[in-house]
This record gives sequence, structure tokens and C-alpha cells, in this order.
Amino acid sequence: LSLSKGKTPRRPGPKKANIEKDPVGVYCRIRPLGGEDEECCVEMISSSTIQLHAPNGLKANRNGEYKETQYTFKKVFGINTTQLELFEDIAKPLVEDLIRCKNGLLFTYGVTGSGKTFTMTGSPGEGGLLPRSLDMLFNSIGPFQAKRFVFKPDDKNGMEIQSQVDALLERQKRDSQQSVPKTPSSRQKADPEFADMINLDDACKFENVDEDCCYSVFVSYIEIYNNYIYDLLEDVPFDPIRPKPPQSKILREDQNHNMYVAGCTEVEVKSTEEAFEVFWKGQKKRRIANTQLNRESSRSHSVFTVKLVQAPLDADGDHILQDKNQVNVSQLCLVDLAGSERTSRTKAEGSRLREAGNINQSLMTLRTCMEVLRENQMCGTNKMVPYRDSKVTHLFKNYFDGEGKVRMIVCVNPKADDYEETMLVMRFAEMTQEVEVARPVDRPICGLAAGRRHRNQAFKDELSQNLPVLPPCDVVDPADDQTLPRLIEVLERRHQIRQMMMGQIDKTANTLKSMVQQFDSQLNSKETFLHDQRSRLNEKDKVIINQKTEIERLEKKSKTLEYKIDILQKTTEMYEQDKRSLQQELESREQRLHRELSERRRAEQRMQGIVTDTKLKWEKECERRVNAKQLEMQNKLWVKDEKLKQLKAIVTESNSGASSSTERPERPTRERDRNIAQKRSASPSPRPVSHLDPYPTTSSPSSPSSSAYPSVASSISKWEQRFPVDSSSQARHPGSPQCRSRTPAPFHSTSSVGRRRGQRWAPDTEAPSTTLVYGLDLEAGTRVSLCERLEYFFSRQTAVPVHPMHRRSHSAGGEKWVDHKPSSNLDLETVMQPIIPNAITVSTPNEKALSKCHKYVLRHQELASDGEIETKLIKGNVFKTRGGGQAVQFTDIETLKQECPTASSRKRRSGWFVFSGHVYSLRNNLF
Repeated sequence: LSLSKGKTPRRPGPKKANIEKDPVGVYCRIRPLGGEDEECCVEMISSSTIQLHAPNGLKANRNGEYKETQYTFKKVFGINTTQLELFEDIAKPLVEDLIRCKNGLLFTYGVTGSGKTFTMTGSPGEGGLLPRSLDMLFNSIGPFQAKRFVFKPDDKNGMEIQSQVDALLERQKRDSQQSVPKTPSSRQKADPEFADMINLDDACKFENVDEDCCYSVFVSYIEIYNNYIYDLLEDVPFDPIRPKPPQSKILREDQNHNMYVAGCTEVEVKSTEEAFEVFWKGQKKRRIANTQLNRESSRSHSVFTVKLVQAPLDADGDHILQDKNQVNVSQLCLVDLAGSERTSRTKAEGSRLREAGNINQSLMTLRTCMEVLRENQMCGTNKMVPYRDSKVTHLFKNYFDGEGKVRMIVCVNPKADDYEETMLVMRFAEMTQEVEVARPVDRPICGLAAGRRHRNQAFKDELSQNLPVLPPCDVVDPADDQTLPRLIEVLERRHQIRQMMMGQIDKTANTLKSMVQQFDSQLNSKETFLHDQRSRLNEKDKVIINQKTEIERLEKKSKTLEYKIDILQKTTEMYEQDKRSLQQELESREQRLHRELSERRRAEQRMQGIVTDTKLKWEKECERRVNAKQLEMQNKLWVKDEKLKQLKAIVTESNSGASSSTERPERPTRERDRNIAQKRSASPSPRPVSHLDPYPTTSSPSSPSSSAYPSVASSISKWEQRFPVDSSSQARHPGSPQCRSRTPAPFHSTSSVGRRRGQRWAPDTEAPSTTLVYGLDLEAGTRVSLCERLEYFFSRQTAVPVHPMHRRSHSAGGEKWVDHKPSSNLDLETVMQPIIPNAITVSTPNEKALSKCHKYVLRHQELASDGEIETKLIKGNVFKTRGGGQAVQFTDIETLKQECPTASSRKRRSGWFVFSGHVYSLRNNLF
């Protein structure tokens, strides 16, 4: 007894980048409406697109209405599609792949009552996909089937090959069991429900069947009910006393990592009728119940598996090759899924409610697996697919991992009551189309010569034609002496014919041998010629390789040179750009230098004009002061003369009184004295001392005689000796007079002028030194506010401001400020910082900024008396001038000072103040 074990196709190794993948083929079939008055919610737009319409009375969405949605499939079959058209487009390619040793999976999916079972099984005269697939398979492999029991399942998802003797014993055992007479009640006739399922005109056949193989077909039928697996073909003895419930099966994994149902019955069938009879036997055991949606609703998932076992013939083409590695097993699974439904519509209770929950749970697991597969393929993730959560997905996980083609038929009931369930089915179908499954590989080709079966049959036919037929050799009578001689004669004649045929075969073999030798010699000559040509070709290849290497070297060299050229071009561009930038910088510096030179010339001219104006003012002021001093001295001399005259008169009167006490002399009148004084003195009339005179003096003590009166020249000389002129001041300001005064600003108030010009000095004190700034001579002892200095400066630089008639009220909050912050200022990082809202910050004041604002503020920094930096905010109002410009009138100063409580006082330092491009000296808080 020799047994040979077959196996299912091996699971391919790890997926590589070059493995070709095909998307899951999803088709849609629309069943007709039950009545003409029913509302339809599905419309077929094209051969691949359908459109869903929301039925009337359905709750609208947020926008007030449901939008029409379209879904695309590989192909859509309308209500007029026949079962044959559906089979040719969907199931026929799967049957052809089954014969080519490739697996396939076909399942129907949809709502309860959408036509899934009709699509899979059909009705008499309109067979579905399952009977048509079986009919095509047996029409294709019918003449090439092996005898029964040559292939035998090993209960481990594999196949064994039995010898001819063992197969004969199995057949005899089966025939003996069937020959036992049965009781009349056990006799079964052909079931009219599946009779004539397929018309002869609709029969299909696959032409490219390998004739050098033997085939056998095994079928199995299971159902998955409440997530348990039951065998529908299992023969369980019926016990009327204590009936036993059917036992559930378990899933296992074979040596090739394929999932199968352990202990499942596999029946070998030899015709379409026999196979469909086995299917109908299991179909009667399937659980079907009556629900509100369907009178015969499938309450379980049914899986009908067709296994095709094929093995090649031996070299003689007479028997099957006893090699288990050459046995191939392919299978086609036809799955009829239970309908998805809502318990609120089916009114399910009790066991029906539990069935619906398990059905929906298994379908939900199928959707989850599809979603995870799509996410892994589209996003490149490696999430675990939850196949084990349901028996349906766990059984078919090999198909989604690349064991064969996967096809799905979505059945749709277009009535309006199934609109919401149909929309969910459409979404799942649309998502399933994006899942890709690896394309199955072709089976390896057997190394034996083709046409073995045909040659063996031709040899048998030839023997039957040439050899004489053996006579009957039954010997009944012992005295029969004719049968054996006749048999011997026939055998001798057959032997002679055989010898003659053997001689002819030897001659033919010798002829063939000579021809083969001749062919061998020709082949050798051709091989030598080919060898020579190959040697020449190799030499040419070497030359070509050398030339290619030279070309590659030259290409690399050219690329290197191109790269160097690019680098040189980029370097040249960089140098040119640097040159242009340097030229632009040089031009800008030259322009800046020209501007600085022109500004310096203008400053020199301005300073010369200021010096000239100041010189003229000083000359006029000196002349005025000299004249005033002369008048003052003359007044003093006149007063002294008057006092001397009065003293002389008194003395004269006293002397005359002593000489004659009885007689008083007549006192001259004041009028006469005035006339006498006018005759004696030529001095002008006394003039009151003006408050503008900066050097008023007190009268000296009276002298007893007129000779003691000092002259004007002596008084001036004494005044000059008392207030000597500073030589350094003369050197610094040539042409300045000895007596210094100051011309007030044109727009200063009277109080300010009086405060500056009405100062008196004691006779014994020295005149303080002055400092000249833009036409102002400021005494060192005088404190002038910075606001007055800046106000004077702006009055000198700009025209007279014009006060507009209507200005925006300050309380309206519409004032805009020009925040003048010079770039030379330092950031003190103090906590309190001046924040000016609605301000334009500039480093240099310009006309454009001043024209947009009403207020002006300058941030000025200088060194305080203790050496710390003091920040002053000088504020002013901006006015328009008659010339079209802007003028600033300063009104207030805020001082911000940072002090250290532990630091010692420092000596007062001099600093510098930069304003509007001019540098001013800052000493003792004065310009």
C-alpha cells in the first residue's frame, strides 16, 4: 500500500514591493420592487454608478433636506439582469482560476430581503451562481476525472493519493453498502426544487484544461450560526428518545498556515447533479426563520466550498503520478451572508433578537477588518487586523492576506423603507473597494512532456485495430478440443503481429536514431558556429565595454568641468554682485560726503552770518551802553554839583550869621540857584536811570569843594579798572564790547526780559563771564530753562507759527504725538518707562511726521550733577506756519532720573547735547 499526500497551495512569503495587487472587486445588483406603488430610493445612473434619493417623510438633516449621494462600483446590474449575465461577469473568471489552481472567494452582502440567496442559489430554470459554477466545472473536467477514491482527504486540509488497488477496494465497499435494499420510506426521488436549474443552452465550458492531469471534486457545506460553526453534511444518527443537538466545529491552521474547519465532511462528487444534490441536502438543514422583513430569512452565514484536486499523469499517460509534491488543491468558497437588519423593524424577540445581534456583530467585525486593511495599505501602518473577533473573518483571513481573488456582490432592495440600511451598505462597499489583495501566483509547470494522455489513448486504439480479437475462451465441456487450439492460434498470430510490429518499431527507432545523430552532428556544427560567433560577440562586447568605460570617463570629466564652470560662474556672479554692491556703497558714500560738505558749507555760512549779526548787535549794544554810562556820569556830576552848591550856601549863611547876628542875609531863591547852576555847569539835565541799565551805581560821598568833583573820563576809567575785561573772552569773541548785554528773543515775555536784564552787581564784585550760543550771551550765574533755549532755537529756525482757528479739542482723545528718540540714546532698562499711545516714533524729526501730529516730545539724555544719566521729555505743540511748514512751541519738560541710594555724590561734569544734527555744549545745565 503506497500513499501519497497532497497539499493546498503554500502561503506566499513576506510581501515584497514588486508583488502585484488587485483591489477587491465589488459589484452591485438591484432587485425589482415588490409592487408598482412602492416608492423607490435607488436609481441606476450608468453601468458603474447608482444614486440614492431620500424618501419622502424622512427626517431632514440640518440644511433642511437630504442630499442625493452617488456610489461607484466595478459594475452595476439592473433589475433586468439575468442570472447568466451575472455569472459570466463575476463567477466564470473565478471558476477558470479554480481550474488553474488558484483560490477564490465570492460572497453576497446586503440588507435582509435584498436577494442574496436568490443570487447565490437561484430557482428552477434560473440557477444562481453556485449551480452554474458547478456545471461549468464538471463540463470542463468531465472526461479527465480520476476514478472515485483515488484522492482521499487526510482530515488536515490536505489530500492523499491512493493506489489503484486501494481505490478499487474503497469503491467495492461503497457499492456493497449501496446495494443493501432500503425500506420504501427511505427511498428518495429527485427533488423537484433543484431539478433543471440550468438549461442546456446556458452551459459553459473552459477550453484550456490540462488534459495530462486527473481531477477530482470535493464539496463541503457549513453554516456559522451565533458565531458557532456547524457541518450541514454531517450524518448524525437520529435518536427519537434523546435527540442530540448538532456539535459545533472549531477552526484550525494547517501546516501552510491556512485556516480550515476541523472534522468537516468533504464529499467527492462526479457530476453537477450529484454536487447540487449534496448542496440541497445541507440547505434543508440550514436555519431559516420568518421575520417581518422576509418570510424565509437566512439566520446564519452559509459557506459552500468546492475543492478541486489535480495531479499529473505519469510518463506513459496511463496512471496518476505517485508524487505528493505534484498534487495541487484549489478551492472556491461561495458565501451567502445573513442580512443586516434593525431589530426595531424586524420586531425580533427572544432567540430571533439574539440571532440578529450575532449577525450584526459578525458583519461589524467584517467592516472593521476592511477598515484596518485599508488604513494599513493607504497609510503604511502595521495595525493588527482583528480577524479572530468573528468566525467569518477568521475563516477567510487567508484570502485577504493574498491566497486568491476576492469578489463581493452587494444586493440592494430599492424600496424606500430600506433607505438608511442601504446607505450603510453602500458606505461599506465603497470602503471595501479601496482594499487591495495580492495577486495569486501561477502553479509550477510539470516537467513531463505534454500530450501523454492522447498518445496513450492512440496506442490503445492502434492495438485494438491491428491485433485480432481473442475468441471466447470459456471451456465448459472437458471433451472440447476446439476452443484451446483456436485460442492458441489467435495468440500465435497476435505474437507474430507483435513481432512484426516490434521489427518495424526497431527500424523506425534506428531511423530515428540516425536522424537524431544527424541532427546531433548538425547541432554540433551549429554549436561550434555559435561558439565562434559568441567569441566574436564577446570580443565586440569587450570593445563596447571599453568604449562605454571611456564614454563614462569622458562624461564624468565633462560633468566635472561643467560643475567647475558652474562654480566659476557662480563665483563670477558673486564677485560682480560684490563689485556692484561696493560701487553702490562708494557712490552712496560719495553722495553722503558731498551732502556733508554742503551741509558744512551751509553751517559755516550760517555761523559766519550769526557771528556777523552778533558782532553788529554787540557794537550797537556797546554804543548804547557807553551813551547810557556817559549820561549816568553826567547826572551824577550834576547831583554832586547841586549838593556842593547847597553846602556852599549853607556854609556861607553860617559865616554871615556869626558876623552879624542881628541881621539875617536874604537866601537866594531856588530859581536863582538853578540859573546860577546852569551858568556854571554845562552838564545836561538829569535823566532817570532806566531799568534796562545793567550797571547802575550809587552816588559817592559828597566832597567839601567843587574841585573834588570827578570828571567823566576819570569815572569811566575807574569803572573799567573796577570791571576788567576778560582777555580770554575777547580772544574767543573778537570785537565784543567791554560792557555786555543781551538782546532778548523776539517772542519772550516781559517778565522774562526783566528777569534777565534787570540784574545789578555790587561795586566790589567782578562781572561774570558769558557764553554765546546762536546769538545769545548768557551770564554764568543766570539759570535759563531748557524750554526757553529750545523755544528760542525753533524761533530762529522756523517761521512764525500760525494758530489755526479751529483745532480738535484735547478732550476728544484724537491727539497724535511725534516721539523723537535719537539713535544715540541709551536704554536704561528702568521699571517706569514713558509710554506714549498713538505716537509716531522717529530718530530724526521730519516734515512728514510733524504734518500728521499735534504734539511733539523729545527724549534728551544728559549727565546729572551726581554723574548719573538724566532723561528729559521736552514737550511742545506743533503749529502750521504761514510758509506751509510746521513749527514747534515747547511748553513743558519732564525729568526722569535714576539714582543709587548708596553711591557718593560726584563732581558735576560737562556733557554734550545732540539736536537736529547740531552738537551743543552742556555745562552747568545751560546750553
